Amino acid sequence: MEYKYLNTISRYWRKRYGEKIYKIPISISGFTCPNIDGTITKGGCTFCENESFSPNLTDRSKFKLNLNTKENLYLQNQLKQLKDQFFTTKEKLQNKFGVNKFIVYFQSFTNTYAPLDTLKALYEEALSFDDVVGLSIGTRTDCITDETLDYLVELKNRGFEIWLEYGIQSVYDITLQKINRGHDFKNIEQIIKKTKDKGLLVCGHLIFGLPNETQKMMIQSTKKSIELEIDSIKFHPLYVVKNTLLTNDYKKGKFTPISEELYIDTLVKSIKILPDNISISRVTAGINDDTLLAPLWCTNKHKQIYNIKQALLKEKLIY
Repeated sequence: MEYKYLNTISRYWRKRYGEKIYKIPISISGFTCPNIDGTITKGGCTFCENESFSPNLTDRSKFKLNLNTKENLYLQNQLKQLKDQFFTTKEKLQNKFGVNKFIVYFQSFTNTYAPLDTLKALYEEALSFDDVVGLSIGTRTDCITDETLDYLVELKNRGFEIWLEYGIQSVYDITLQKINRGHDFKNIEQIIKKTKDKGLLVCGHLIFGLPNETQKMMIQSTKKSIELEIDSIKFHPLYVVKNTLLTNDYKKGKFTPISEELYIDTLVKSIKILPDNISISRVTAGINDDTLLAPLWCTNKHKQIYNIKQALLKEKLIY
């Protein structure tokens, strides 16, 4: 049996553009989530403490956008944040890897949860930077309007590569309720279908190790995500960081984080059922600072990647 190279997002981009493409993560102050600001539920998802995922964000303004914001007086500051973060990271990537093409990745919080004029200003600014070939926009399926989708189609038709990164997390409503997600799987199905019907690219995020989920349930989430015809997928282990609702359950012994062995076994089994047309954008995640409570194996991402690669090699798969 010959070894098979997996369809990673980097290989997808190299095939499309003939060179390396790097994503530049952006965190913009003022963006939040309806699950945090109380529009849908209170407290946010049980595992979420967004500042843990916002290494570029230094301005903790109390100003928060939502879909009904009438006037964004903070827009010029946001545009400056975007520009500063982009060019700082771009210079580092060029110096280290010699890369010349970039995707701007609006990463932290819910990056369509704002009036369209604000989104247009930020997206157009990002696409105006030299060497940018597209956008990748992290968001929720309950936070994107038809108006915004139509505008993103316009950007696609101008020749830019446009991705929507939706947090699927799990396909089980009982789990979505447990983690205080604020919507059900039907919403996920409907919005991803609508996004795909408009010709936009979709990356789905799945979390393994969610409360009370078995390996069979986790793999079923992968199978159902495949049926949604997503274009790429990200896999994450659930880890516990400080200042989250999940912290309370963990400290009371009501939640046990997934082991590295089970995570890798579930990941490998999921990857083996992926069709060739779905690229892999991420195989794990972690955080190496004092906000992490558990599991400790999530502190060393390099070791995680090594162990995952070794497990994949046993299956004749090259990541």
